Amino acid sequence: MEGGILEVLVVNAEGIKPRNLFGKPAYYVVIQCGTEVRRSKATRGYHHEAFWNQKFEFDFSFSEWKNLTHLEISIMDDESFNDTGFVGRSMIFLGGIIAEGNDRGIVELHPSAYNVVHEDTTYEGEIKIGLKFEVYKEGHKATKEKTVQVTEAGHDVYRSLFRALKISWWRVLFPYGPY
Repeated sequence: MEGGILEVLVVNAEGIKPRNLFGKPAYYVVIQCGTEVRRSKATRGYHHEAFWNQKFEFDFSFSEWKNLTHLEISIMDDESFNDTGFVGRSMIFLGGIIAEGNDRGIVELHPSAYNVVHEDTTYEGEIKIGLKFEVYKEGHKATKEKTVQVTEAGHDVYRSLFRALKISWWRVLFPYGPY
């Protein structure tokens, strides 16, 4: 059976604003392609920028690729005190990439900037993503990244409490002073 591998390179994000009041944000990216989900490493955000430079692979058969329409990339903040930590989302439509990759055997798009959309549908910042789609024949084996494990709802309260305790009291008492 034939299939294909979509390789996603998450480079960086620029112009995103932290959602937390204290401390520096720890951004990570959640990438969803169909039913598969991948999570990047967490990185500190400095001056409204975050750098990951991390690759992910999605391996599907062609019958599964035909049903996929888009790649959803969500930027999350691990240091946020709210429940979700959602910063923004970007959608990349895959129809043209899969069709051209099927014709040529391989198609590669160099990293390009995509707008980051907030929950209120406003745009702020960009995330740079590179894509590569490669067709393979029967017998080809591909490596898969670990899937994201969904945390249980009961652990969210404890996670928020531990985040609050990690704040340096110096920053609480003197929020505008040098750190």
